[in-house]
Amino acid sequence: MHASEIVACVDGPLLVRGDFELVSSTGEPVERTRRTVALCRCGASAIKPFCDGTHKLVGFRTEPPREPDAVEGSQ
Repeated sequence: MHASEIVACVDGPLLVRGDFELVSSTGEPVERTRRTVALCRCGASAIKPFCDGTHKLVGFRTEPPREPDAVEGSQ
């Protein structure tokens, strides 16, 4: 298993798992109590940088990831 892993959830947060350090934009450590955290991508969470599920209420949508062949073939 990798030391850390980031999973982009469709229409949801980034799940970060493993051994990592989370810091603010000023470089200050952000306390976390779990090995896996969900980070907000919609910007509407009341507990940023963590996800609180508000993305469902605001209708946040992501685009599905492109297949590698589709990206390479478009050039």
